[in-house]
Amino acid sequence: MNQRNLQTQEQTQTQGQVQVQQMLPQQVMLVRLMEMPIEALQHRVELECMENPWLEKKEEDNGQQITDNSQTDLDAAFDYRSEEDMPDFLTGASHSNNAAEFMSYDDTLTLTDRLREQMADFDLTDHEKELMEYLIGSLDSDGLLKKSLTILADEAEIYQGLNTNAEELERVLKILWQFDPPGIGARSLQECLLIQVRRDENNPYRELLIKLLDKFFDDFIHKRWQRIEQRMHIDHAQAEQLQREILKLNPRPGGTLGAKNADRAQTIQPDFLVDTDENGIITVTLSRGNQPSLIISPDADGEQNAFVRQYVERGQMFINALKQRSETMMRTMQAIVTLQKPFFQEGDETLLRPMRLEDVAAATGYDISTISRVSNSKYVETAFGTYPLKWFFTHRAAQREEGDEVTARQIMAALRRHIEQEDKSQPLSDERLTQLLHTDGFNIARRTIAKYREQMGIPIARMRK
Repeated sequence: MNQRNLQTQEQTQTQGQVQVQQMLPQQVMLVRLMEMPIEALQHRVELECMENPWLEKKEEDNGQQITDNSQTDLDAAFDYRSEEDMPDFLTGASHSNNAAEFMSYDDTLTLTDRLREQMADFDLTDHEKELMEYLIGSLDSDGLLKKSLTILADEAEIYQGLNTNAEELERVLKILWQFDPPGIGARSLQECLLIQVRRDENNPYRELLIKLLDKFFDDFIHKRWQRIEQRMHIDHAQAEQLQREILKLNPRPGGTLGAKNADRAQTIQPDFLVDTDENGIITVTLSRGNQPSLIISPDADGEQNAFVRQYVERGQMFINALKQRSETMMRTMQAIVTLQKPFFQEGDETLLRPMRLEDVAAATGYDISTISRVSNSKYVETAFGTYPLKWFFTHRAAQREEGDEVTARQIMAALRRHIEQEDKSQPLSDERLTQLLHTDGFNIARRTIAKYREQMGIPIARMRK
């Protein structure tokens, strides 16, 4: 390699190194705290108080909620502005174990949280990230993908505004199969077991297991082991060993974690409360549940011991992160309420306006990833019911003739109204429904009408007689 090429390579490497930005420990902590719903956050606070002897619960703490009048300056949330300002125990490599223990919150993570974290380990385009998020959100409680990719592609276009197809989704799905736990994203029991076996390259029985599950799966599920021995040309001892190996596999890769969170799923504790009075005035409240206010123990004042100072600094950073989390959550929820004000005043879902993560990011000044973290796994209680925050993000599905954008829910409501009012002896065809919606001002194609109708579980015209 000539000197010119070496210089070019060195410059490229240098530029690449300069562009890499590592998150500071307090930023990592804030990111993780923001992802937690209120139940997980309460658990995390309790753990931190147990681990840090200098972090105390404030006595006579009656402030269980933060209302929309509690806004403070976000820029003042952290005491540490750069890595140079950070205590040594948070930045030094020799303390990595402490930092990992400090940042740990594995017990509170959902399956979705674990999978979303792993996305950073793969070189995905922005579009692929959107599709991966969509596939992860489509998994059932066992971590399996029960809907066909064709249906998922249609639903992605209708509900998420994602332009994709079954072939593209399958390509992204195969990347998901590389995530942990092994078998996640499988579309059947057979596929789930095969994914796990194929990933275990050190298993001496790997090839036999693949052959068994791929070629003789029907015999396997019906326990026809004598037939399997004959067709695979193996002896009884080998067949017994294959059975033992299969027992090590997990047919429900998401089930274990799902069981840990089953109780939480049954009873949703809202993170926000939104109240609308008779005059249409909306009040937003951030629920703190049983989370106490935290302070640094007064006994730590003037303490010069380095060990104590580490815990004091660690505790102060945790308090600051909780404060910024509250402020970020409040500002995000206020922006959602402002953008979807008609719904919060009336409770009519057809009043929901097209709203994307980008819209809330622009209204708050936060990054899109921050809005995504705040919206994930969070719920808001209103006078009209309790809703996941993600429910309020609706993509533009069509455009009225006067130029107003409309959502899929608005189109479905109009579609349902026409079908309910139709003459049952002469049901409306998709073509006729398209014409009626055009009359209503919805500029939408017949093919899309058919998709919405199918999504609503409404059969074709001749089946509605």
